[in-house]
Amino acid sequence: MFKKAIALLLLFVSCSLFSQQLTLKHYEGKETTFNTKVVIDSISFTGFNLKINVDDSLATLDNISNINKKLNAEGNFKFTLNDNIANISYSSGNVITVHKAMTLFEITTKPKQGFSAVIYEVTDDSFFNYDSINQAYNSKDQKIEKTIIHPKPFFSSDKIVFGILMLILGFVFYTESSKKSGWKTFYKYVPALLICYVLPAILSSFGIISDKYSETYMIASRFLLPAALILMTLSIDLKGVFNLGPKALIMFFTGTIGIIIGGPLAILLISFVYPEAVGGMGPDAVWRGLSTLAGSWIGGGANQAAMYEIYEYSPDKYGAMVLVDIVVANLWMAILLLGIGKSQKIDNWLKADNSAIEHLKVKVSAFADKIKRNPTLSELMIMLALAFGGVSLAHFGASNITDYLTSNFDAVKDKDGALSFLGSSFFWMITIATAFGITLSYTKAKNYEGAGASKIGSIFIYILVASIGMKMDLGKVLENPGLIAIGLVWMTFHAALLILVAKLIRAPFFFLAVGSQANVGGAASAPIVASAFHPSLTSVGVLLAVFGYVVGTYGAILCTILMEMASKV
Repeated sequence: MFKKAIALLLLFVSCSLFSQQLTLKHYEGKETTFNTKVVIDSISFTGFNLKINVDDSLATLDNISNINKKLNAEGNFKFTLNDNIANISYSSGNVITVHKAMTLFEITTKPKQGFSAVIYEVTDDSFFNYDSINQAYNSKDQKIEKTIIHPKPFFSSDKIVFGILMLILGFVFYTESSKKSGWKTFYKYVPALLICYVLPAILSSFGIISDKYSETYMIASRFLLPAALILMTLSIDLKGVFNLGPKALIMFFTGTIGIIIGGPLAILLISFVYPEAVGGMGPDAVWRGLSTLAGSWIGGGANQAAMYEIYEYSPDKYGAMVLVDIVVANLWMAILLLGIGKSQKIDNWLKADNSAIEHLKVKVSAFADKIKRNPTLSELMIMLALAFGGVSLAHFGASNITDYLTSNFDAVKDKDGALSFLGSSFFWMITIATAFGITLSYTKAKNYEGAGASKIGSIFIYILVASIGMKMDLGKVLENPGLIAIGLVWMTFHAALLILVAKLIRAPFFFLAVGSQANVGGAASAPIVASAFHPSLTSVGVLLAVFGYVVGTYGAILCTILMEMASKV
């Protein structure tokens, strides 16, 4: 048995009035003591009263510490701890204005063994401006998400987790290149990329590693992914990509339509065999929760958040929808990766004309062979400088663009709005990184492809794949059978429509797979699937995924309207 330890992960307490947000965030400390930051955002105040309860069956309230220096300098901060209840008050003669997240103080708790539920409850949270309560807000108006207590994995240190992921990648590539007949037969049918995804999922399922305690995915998706996009579009033949024809867009929109109609059809079908799974009233109505899946599976995280705000699904039940999203989307991605190993047979069955794709692959490969050389240390350093310099530029641009748009355009700032995706820094990061790589392809920098630019990019992509695999807990597949069933039926309709249209227009499996992932997986996984066919095709996945952000909210709203109608049949 692996050692079991419990860690507090995250508690969000957000309020709808005055766009204020009070947040409690955990960061890992000692095994027996946990510190939780209490953070406030978007508010002006001269004082506040907070009352925070800690369930004494779960943990012991130990202390209030690390009080914000500005608060101490400009006013009086007081607190009392009685029976696991923290009463905190503050008053100042000056108005304190907070534009971005500011930590007020930290709560120290000592968890008890064996708990797995809510640990904090905010019962009083009044913020005052001078002597009036014109900016006070009521707990009843808040959306309080339960604190999730996750079992600590056997390895929780990122230093160790990253090493394990690299060992997995090394093992996969070593066995894939093996000349032994057993491995050759295995990888003939199972793509190496799929194994790089599945092995971390298995370790996560057995509690050896966990994405809940690791920042590996965050680092891979925010640093390595944009770097990979730059390196893999460095030598892009943009004209060749456009010459692929309209089938890429047709399959993308087919995938979108499959999600839009698949949701209500899944509700209708499941309602005949398991009506409880599609019921619920008011905020607990299942169709409201499924709206967040529609947002995620057509666009991405920003669209999913928009649907959550628009349809106000119960926060207590939202975690189950996130589980369905992770399980079903990742299972579908695994199937697509498995299909890549048999893409030629699938194309033959579809009677697909993939000549344009093959021409692009040959053209890019010929260019790479023409300039191929053993890279020098200088060339390697320059390639990394271009990649991570571009990443820096992408993050800088994304931060400033999102700040400007959210500050000046209500349509972007409004999380309920269809244009809320423009306030996503991830969207702009991917867009800028891709544009930077395409720009370099018109310069002499494209010759670095001969020194292995796309190969370095592929390394980054495989690390991202392994970190995504770590997010998949195979043991949770059957935790919510009703919702999982809806998700699986929904994805089946999506897949069936894609196959039907691909057969009718004779579209290659590449367009089917990438068109689907541009919807369901978004900008993080569409390039992975595209690059699995050939590095030169990575940009196709990126461009379609970015387009998914644009149509995501609109498509999800239409899907939700249909799901609401279906749930009442």
